[in-house]
Amino acid sequence: MAFLGNVPMKFGIDRLLEEPGLRKPLQGCRVALLAHPASVTRTLVHSMDALAELDDIELVAAFGPQHGLRGDKQDNMVESEDFRDPVHGIPVFSLYGEVRRPTREMMEQFDILLVDLQDLGCRIYTFITTLRYLLEAAAKYKKRMMVLDRPNPAGRPVEGLILRPGWESFVGAGPMPMRHGLTMGEMGHWFIHTLELDVDYDVVTMDGWQPDAAPGYGWPLYERSWINPSPNAANLWMARCYAGTVMLEGTTLSEGRGTTRPLELFGAPDIDTRKLLSAMAHIAPQWMEGCRLRECWFEPTFHKHVGRLCAGIQIHVEDTAYDHQAFMPWRLVALAFKALRRIRPDYELWRDFPYEYERDQLAIDLINGSDLLRCWVDDDNATPADLEVLAYSDEQLWQGERSAVLVYPD
Repeated sequence: MAFLGNVPMKFGIDRLLEEPGLRKPLQGCRVALLAHPASVTRTLVHSMDALAELDDIELVAAFGPQHGLRGDKQDNMVESEDFRDPVHGIPVFSLYGEVRRPTREMMEQFDILLVDLQDLGCRIYTFITTLRYLLEAAAKYKKRMMVLDRPNPAGRPVEGLILRPGWESFVGAGPMPMRHGLTMGEMGHWFIHTLELDVDYDVVTMDGWQPDAAPGYGWPLYERSWINPSPNAANLWMARCYAGTVMLEGTTLSEGRGTTRPLELFGAPDIDTRKLLSAMAHIAPQWMEGCRLRECWFEPTFHKHVGRLCAGIQIHVEDTAYDHQAFMPWRLVALAFKALRRIRPDYELWRDFPYEYERDQLAIDLINGSDLLRCWVDDDNATPADLEVLAYSDEQLWQGERSAVLVYPD
């Protein structure tokens, strides 16, 4: 379970609030906060409100990532505006609006930036790109940064191809695999090391994080409430699936947006899910382990295939069939693409549209950090072993590289 004896797990924000010694570096400084709706304390008080109540902290500004500080933007690629917080009277700057990198004027508002973001443990989740941009700006303008660490709900497993040189984007902050297995605090250390940044950086670590412990395997299940870090990140099960199901954004298949279980299911009006599952089991049954796959039907209320009945598959990772080490969401969804190509060779699978400010590359390639996955799917002669060789090599390389920045012992 998530408890160490009778001691509850503490996130970085809880330790900062409860331990005055951790706040000493903030005294006499103008403090800013990067946060979103999931930036809450154990008692579900938003971090901005909790910090504003402290007498020894001067909170002067706040920042919001994609979907905004309040998380009010329901879909991808919907920008947020700057505003003044009506309760605390401080400016709130959007880092997913007119700019994605903070401006000099924004950076001049504060001396130290607190980062309190709940991540999902996936390269494409843009909060880690925002972290990189802020670290680079902090190095440039000689500002300090402190991450108030939170769990990686996907845990420590690593999966997927490493982003190739030249494929950096807002959904590809650096050469890491799709499922990276780091916390935000650890990711900051990795960026500083990889980019050779000279920046004053610190992490308020968690107490009692056990990423290999059942039943949460990274998330303190039953101990802490789940708050959506983005509108379609509805629960822990989505976080487990996300490193695979996010690839559906680059396809014509629905990823379940416009339903109550987005990014846990996928489908389209014109596919035969029974044939698809059969083909998947024939091609690479080992990539289907660690979960249950169920045929389902759904009708999206918005987004792809809105108002049309879709035949789909739901990935279940919430019951006793879930095997944290065996479940490989990236391989699973790649297998679904391969199987669909096998039974429907001419299926219009890849969606060609501007994706996260990029217009010159297919979205599926931006998501994967290269065209390797797409080429494997489209090559009739490519086998699961071919993709396994590429992915396994990248995963082993990353395991070794990330070991230098791990803060929490195994």
